[in-house]
Amino acid sequence: MRPHRSLLTAAAASCLLLVTACGSADPAGSGKSGGLNPPDLKAPTALGAPEGEVNLIAWAGYVEDGSNDPKVDWVTAFEKRTGCQVNTKTAATSDEMVSLMKTGAYDAVSASGDASLRLIASGDAAPVNTSLVPNYADVFAGLKNKEWNSVKGVAYGVPHGRGANLLMYDTEKVKPAPDSWSAVFDKASAHSGKVTAYDSPIYLADAALYLKATKPELGIENPYALDQKQFDASVTLLKEQNKHIGEYWSDYLKEISAFKSGDSVVGTSWQVIANLAKAEGAKIEAVLPKEGSTGWSDTWMVSAKAKHPACAYKWLDWIVSPKTNAQVAEYFGEAPANAKSCAETADKNHCAVFHATDETYWKQVHFWTTPIEQCLDGRKDARCVPYAKWVQAWTEIKG
Repeated sequence: MRPHRSLLTAAAASCLLLVTACGSADPAGSGKSGGLNPPDLKAPTALGAPEGEVNLIAWAGYVEDGSNDPKVDWVTAFEKRTGCQVNTKTAATSDEMVSLMKTGAYDAVSASGDASLRLIASGDAAPVNTSLVPNYADVFAGLKNKEWNSVKGVAYGVPHGRGANLLMYDTEKVKPAPDSWSAVFDKASAHSGKVTAYDSPIYLADAALYLKATKPELGIENPYALDQKQFDASVTLLKEQNKHIGEYWSDYLKEISAFKSGDSVVGTSWQVIANLAKAEGAKIEAVLPKEGSTGWSDTWMVSAKAKHPACAYKWLDWIVSPKTNAQVAEYFGEAPANAKSCAETADKNHCAVFHATDETYWKQVHFWTTPIEQCLDGRKDARCVPYAKWVQAWTEIKG
């Protein structure tokens, strides 16, 4: 099992501007999405016969047909069962996914939270009739009707899985064992030059989450809903941190190598990276800090222009079916979306390691959501900084 994507590398500001005037999502994550008013698209009430093929946009590792590893294949069985030939375009970034969906050449996409609101607001993703996805019934309740995958109670996709951004540290060089993000912020000077952080504008949310706990006077409620003062404070914190950063990472292999060599001793990571680093001899541990963390939950969304909707819906149902979802979760390195998948994993400890059934754990994770001008925390008397400005600030922070 391994992670494959270099998520959220440099974003194109023009694409991000698509949602800045479209409204906000409900801060409680109930999917009510107060101010977001997407085009009035309707989900199908029934499906016709399979069209014979389906065109997908996916993160690498989500649509495996045995060509990368003969032992890893959940596509062939789908094709035989449904008669839908799978054609996959692997995307490297969320911006690429958004651009590809606009062409109308693809039927479905495995969108991360930084892309899903853009696709909904622009009308490129259609509402999904979950009653036509039988396996949706077994998806963990904690993943349904959330602010990144639904609007006003209407689902715009099927959850794929979830993961948290953790604090990883060298157990021999970072003592005592840290339990706070202060290890990479206020106390970063203790390991100056050997601190690492995730290389993406969305990392601003990590700084905001830390400030939410340590500077309550800023009034931060949602790390993706930052007014100018809150945003500036987050930028300032990351500029201070930059003085102690050895390297920013987006390639998980480079992070593993840096911890093995000692070039990095503390920083942001994923559970699967910690597992692999340990397996390769690195003296590390990874924890969910007391302030909580950011994280991801990807969603399979159907194009509003889908030419093969029946096959697209069959794919959505297949990818969250117990056995298939278990295979994907293990291969990619994340918690599955389907509650029944835990009985299907080859490694019977997989769900325990990735906290699949621990909803208390996931309540501490703030999943990636696209920042927009109409504040996601529900404020009506403030304007929040849209993601295009996050991209600009990230360049300044690293510069």
